Order: sequence, then structure tokens, then C-alpha cells
Amino acid sequence: MSHGIPKILEQNSFDLTPYEDLYKYFHAHPELSLQEKSTSEKVAAHLAQLNAYEIHTHIGGYGLAGVLRNGPGATILLRADMDALPVQELTGLPYASSVTMRDADGIEKPVMHACGHDMHMTCLLAAAETLAKTQHAWSGTLIVLFQPNEERGGGAQAMVDDGLYSKIPVPDYVFGQHVMRMRAGSIGSRPGTIMAAADSMKITVFGRGGHGSLPHQTVDPAVLAAHIVLRLQGIVSREVDPSDLAVVTVGSLQVGQAENIIADRAEIGLDFRTVKLETRQKILSAIQRIVEAECQASGSPKPPIFTPTRRFPPTDNDHNVADALAVSFGQHFEEQFDGDTPRTNVSEDFSNLGRCRDLPCCFWLFGGIDPELWDRVHGDENSSEEIPSNHSARFAPAIQPTMKVGVDALCLAALTFLRK
Repeated sequence: MSHGIPKILEQNSFDLTPYEDLYKYFHAHPELSLQEKSTSEKVAAHLAQLNAYEIHTHIGGYGLAGVLRNGPGATILLRADMDALPVQELTGLPYASSVTMRDADGIEKPVMHACGHDMHMTCLLAAAETLAKTQHAWSGTLIVLFQPNEERGGGAQAMVDDGLYSKIPVPDYVFGQHVMRMRAGSIGSRPGTIMAAADSMKITVFGRGGHGSLPHQTVDPAVLAAHIVLRLQGIVSREVDPSDLAVVTVGSLQVGQAENIIADRAEIGLDFRTVKLETRQKILSAIQRIVEAECQASGSPKPPIFTPTRRFPPTDNDHNVADALAVSFGQHFEEQFDGDTPRTNVSEDFSNLGRCRDLPCCFWLFGGIDPELWDRVHGDENSSEEIPSNHSARFAPAIQPTMKVGVDALCLAALTFLRK
């Protein structure tokens, strides 16, 4: 099924320089989740210039999709995400973001594409052009989908709930990718679970406020929260099977406003990652048990409040589809492709685009770290150089060969199931 696909790409390759400029534009103009208005308009305008796609906008917020009908055959959906993060960029790049926006709580925040969604959009737009120019070589229907609000875990489901598959054809296969802290030029996938499920919540615990000089008249929520944070760290190390994958992280802890005032409450921001549903339930139960017990031990005047904020499903690759793509990727990328890449505890809401209709999905990871930096750090055990990861203020993919790999991978995935 994949024989000759690399030749199609080779014969129809084009200069990606304009897309490098487009990437820099996206990087310099990020927008927070649920506020991707200008980004969506920029993507739609670029798709319109290709004169090949039927464009549907404002799906589940600022989501959009382009549909290219090219005769009988399978229907393939390629997806990219669009939103950025509330991070102050520290890359020092000439195209670094200086954007600020108000978040959902009305607080002004710096904004940065610290997770590579700018690269995802650019790769998908370049793939959309490549596949539009190679219609002679394939038959079927191509959908390019640009999703909002991935970072908060709601964008894919919002598009589905807004009637996505009544506006566009129902795909036979759903594909996506993510740039990662891997050597640029490399790419990896695996059958089965490739990315963990993730849950986030805010836990509010209550004390009795008062003057800092009279702690005996109070119930100090700062001390209570500190005990909870320490106890939570024992869940994975002492309650989860060491052969299983799980992570529990306290990402935020907020108590009080002044040094000499004991507050009346504390708020803990918690995130945890799992692969197995039974492990997820075990961690949820442990969190509730620990928090309630610590509140009782501290004499908290009110029970704690658990408020879920995000939930990402596990990202599972269909075995047959992953095997088919491994053939195409292996032929094209050769030794740069790993068909058994390790699972990651990073999470995605991508699979909600397929779960709603039980559609086969496949997701892969590609590298974005400058090869010279990667080789230098990994070649010297004492190297003090840092390799920034996703969500870091210094995360900035090397534009090439990252972009070329991302574009080729999307095209390969589509052509594997669309080629005449």
C-alpha cells in the first residue's frame, strides 16, 4: 500500500521558505485557549489561497476544517492544534512573542507558543498545499482540521459537540502529530497507547484565618496544604505498581495575600497522568483519602472542595493503522523512524475526534531539538547545557529539519490510505 509514496513526495516537493516565515508569524502572534480568533482567521485565509478546499469555520469556537474532495476512496482527517500557553518567552529569538492577553479569569498574562502548536499549524498548511498539488496521485477525500483549546483539553470535544461530523464528512482514519523534546529529524510512533490520560483539579481546603502573631487562635491552611502536598508525593511511589505509568504533580499552591495574615483557605492545583483506567481510579481515591484525612487532622472547619478542571483521554493508536504507517514512515525516514517509541506521560485531547464515532486513530511524535545541541548534550555526560522541553519558556523548535519531517509525515499518512 505504501510502495512509491516517498517518490510522490520527492517529485512534488517545493520550497518551504514561505512556510518558515509563516511559522515565525504564528510564533510571534500566539493566542490563549478559547481566544484563537486571529490565528483561525490567518489559517482560513491561507487555506482559501490554495483554491482547493471547502472551508468550514467557527466549529466549537474558533475551530475550522478544510475539505478537499478528489474522487472515490477513503476519507482522511489530519489535525493540528492552535492555542498557546500563558508563558513569558525567554528564547531571545528575533521572532519571540511579546504578546499579553487576559486569561479566563481576566488576569493579564504573557503568551507564548511553548508547546509547538505553531509548528503543527504550519506543517499542516504546507501538507495541505502539497496534497492539493498531488491530486493526480491519490483519490478520496482529505480533511485538514485546526483545533482550538487543546491546552485546556476541551477543543476536540467542543468541535464534536458542535456538529463537526454533520458539517464535514466522517473520516475513515484520524491522524495527528506533536513536536517533542527529541532530536530534530527523528520521528516515532507505536501501536496501542502512545500518550497517557491526564486529569487536573483544584482542591480548596479551609482553615480559620487570623493574625500571624496569634496562630493558636487559627487553623492555618498553609500548614495544612503543605502536609497534603508532601503526602500526595507518596501515591505513585507507594500505591502504584512500579511497572505501571503514573505521575502526580502539584503545579500550584496559593495561600493568603500578606506575610502577617493567616488565611482562611488554600488552593492546590493538581495534575496526574495514567495509562490504565484502574490506576486512574486508584489515584483519584488516594487523593480524596489523603486530603480529607489531613483536613480532619488539622481541625479544618469545612470539608475540602474538589473541582475538576481538565480531563484528557489516553491517546491510543489503532494497531492495524499504526502498522501500515510504520511501513510508509520506515521507507521514507529510514533509521530516523522508531516504530516502538516509548510511551509518554504528556497528554492530548486529539483522540476525542475519533472516540465519538469509534474511528481508528494514529498519532506520532517528531523531534524539534537542534541536532547539534542534542548530539552535544547526549555525547557529554557532564554537559551543563539545557535542552528545553515543551511548556518551557525557552522551548523553540529548530525550524528545519523539524518542519520538513512534520510536513512529510502528514503527507505520508494521507497517501498511505489515499494513493490510487
